[in-house]
Amino acid sequence: MTLDPYYETMYILRPDIPEEEVESHVTKYRDMIVEAGAEVLDNQMRGKRRLAYPIAKHKEGIYVQLSHNGDGQQVEVLEKAMRISEDVIRYLTVKQEGPLPAPRVVPGTEAPEPAQAAETPEPEAS
Repeated sequence: MTLDPYYETMYILRPDIPEEEVESHVTKYRDMIVEAGAEVLDNQMRGKRRLAYPIAKHKEGIYVQLSHNGDGQQVEVLEKAMRISEDVIRYLTVKQEGPLPAPRVVPGTEAPEPAQAAETPEPEAS
């Protein structure tokens, strides 16, 4: 059984940009993937983290992970836009082989865990 490849792009934004601008960048890159004819599988904001080494005189960065599925043409479009942007200090796209990432569960819509369901007493038959 062969599994379709998908792509994961991790990019780091400058730590000094406002939260609204971070959201606009996330939306812009997600929409760019869709406009290129690909499908966005997952988009995760990893938050502000300390960098292993300074990049463009920054010691921290805002990490964002974007998983997408397509023919590969969307990668060139996405990386060109990131290369031009002054707010993106580093990016990397990796082609993944294997099962597609499981969709994240949105808080508030979680199904009960099996351990909780097992604790519910069942009525005894007499």
